[in-house]
Amino acid sequence: ALNSVNSFIAVNDERNANRYLSEFSVLMRSVLENSDEDFIPFSKEVELIELYVKLEHNRFKEKFDYEIIVDKAVNLDDYSIPPMLLQPYIENAIWHGLRYKEEKGKLEVLIEPRGQEKLAVIVQDNGVGRKRSQELKTKNQLKQKSKGMSTIKKRISILNDMYQDRISVSVSDLFEDGTGTKVELLLKRN
Repeated sequence: ALNSVNSFIAVNDERNANRYLSEFSVLMRSVLENSDEDFIPFSKEVELIELYVKLEHNRFKEKFDYEIIVDKAVNLDDYSIPPMLLQPYIENAIWHGLRYKEEKGKLEVLIEPRGQEKLAVIVQDNGVGRKRSQELKTKNQLKQKSKGMSTIKKRISILNDMYQDRISVSVSDLFEDGTGTKVELLLKRN
């Protein structure tokens, strides 16, 4: 994010640098305010991911378009979620799937009901896929073991122990040829 601000400054784009830095500071402030909470209102999490995706889209406009769709049948206030739980999945979609794609890709975040007591959050991209992304990583990237997914799995496991299995996550290829990735998170009602 700071590199993006730096690039705006380098080309004397003061207005975009200020706007981007302002939006980034709102995101950081919100993350810090929520960091002590086990769960936050789902509506607040949606605001955070909207801001996060907007910031990433500003950095990689030529790489992807995005859509965040909340089904009209969903009352976000009926659900709570650990803060920034969705962000690592969205970050992976952008950085490991869409960024490597030659043509412009698509990121979708879909929020829809699953029966009366569950909410599905689907993060999907039509990027290069998990296998191809791994193949494209540089030697330096391969040396740096990513902790994002293992950390999130541990976090979900701890929360499920404390709150009786409120969250489940599955990750799969979106298409049969191994391209694209689909993450489906199921969240029980409060």
